[in-house]
Amino acid sequence: MEVHQTKLPGVLVIEPRVFGDARGYFKETWQRARYDAAGVSADFVQDNLSRSRQGTLRGLHFQLRRPQGKLVQVFRGEVFDVAVDVRRGSPTFGHWHGEELSGDDFRQLWIPPGFAHGFCVLSEVAEVEYKCTEIYLPEDEMTIAWDDPHIGVAWPLDGAPALSGRDAAAAPLADWIDRLPVFPDAAARQ
Repeated sequence: MEVHQTKLPGVLVIEPRVFGDARGYFKETWQRARYDAAGVSADFVQDNLSRSRQGTLRGLHFQLRRPQGKLVQVFRGEVFDVAVDVRRGSPTFGHWHGEELSGDDFRQLWIPPGFAHGFCVLSEVAEVEYKCTEIYLPEDEMTIAWDDPHIGVAWPLDGAPALSGRDAAAAPLADWIDRLPVFPDAAARQ
């Protein structure tokens, strides 16, 4: 597999090896030793699968006290997947990285704990699977406004996205600032 560092340290694009022939294909979606060696040292405790229609935007979500790392991949369709650094004191705080992922390109995005996550669906339908390092705790989940101008995600959408009620009412990142986790290097400098 090939691993590519993004502009956000720790956020990785992973291209698994795919073996295909006239019958179809085979790919290994995760293997502990291989991913550890690639920089994804994680104990996954939950797998999630979502199915969404074109124009749906989910996010930007993160868990406050029990942050989740996520290994994201698309099994069907295409999405624009986004990670936002929400660690106070991080040199890339408030910065984002977006990556198109599809069921045809097999690429994965590793989003470590301390980052918000969201995606918008570019195809007619998309099925997105993500392995998580912490269980989902609804009472711990926070949502940042998908269109926060201080973050400035360039979502590739035509028109307004389809949002959940909670995503539509989400606050900007600045409203969460006092509650966000502190980046370890920043805490050491204080």
